[in-house]
Amino acid sequence: MGSDQPRGGEAVDHFERVAILRKAGVPFAVATVTWRRGPSSGRPGARAIILADGTVEGWLGGACARPTVVAEALAALRDHRPRLLVLGEPDHRSEVVSVAMACSSEGAMEVFVEPHLPAPHVHIVGSSPMVHTLARLSEVMGWRATVTDEPSFAGVGPDSYVVVATQGHYDEPALEGALTTPARYIGLVASAKRSGSVLAWLRDRGLSDADLARIHSPAGLDLGHVEHEEMAVAI
Repeated sequence: MGSDQPRGGEAVDHFERVAILRKAGVPFAVATVTWRRGPSSGRPGARAIILADGTVEGWLGGACARPTVVAEALAALRDHRPRLLVLGEPDHRSEVVSVAMACSSEGAMEVFVEPHLPAPHVHIVGSSPMVHTLARLSEVMGWRATVTDEPSFAGVGPDSYVVVATQGHYDEPALEGALTTPARYIGLVASAKRSGSVLAWLRDRGLSDADLARIHSPAGLDLGHVEHEEMAVAI
């Protein structure tokens, strides 16, 4: 089922790489050999990282095991569910993915595949006390939070939630910039009157109704006039 295990010391590099990917918000899966029966080169503890484009970093076994593990890793990234693979011999446990090997080897191994998906990203534009409270709450929830006091949207992607809370100073250019991103959510912290004038300005700038429909105002639940802590919780 393939070549021998990687050189000793790779585990340190593996965990360092996992930390880098998690910090960067990159989705990936980790495949770890948990059991083997010879003749198989899969040794317990051997592991690899599989990225969303199918790139493999580390060791997965030989030509028989690798395509199956990669396919299951990509499936785990899609459905957000880990899985235990048994390669090379039937396994009738309901929670196990059993795969007959195409190669003539009589070896077998178990591989645990665990998806690691990036935490949601909150990108907050503004500098008010509510902005910083919202950032702290996001981090308590395990989300990633970015705060900027200018209409900058570096790092905003399809798993980002943008909240514009400039207290009227530059709502319009901030929202115009946010609409150029693939953000999952765009919210404006503003009164109904202020929101109406902002949307009218954007419409005059040529933005379509479909663009404007992406803007949620007020951001979060409308609790009326509340303190900034309650507003952050509502968002």
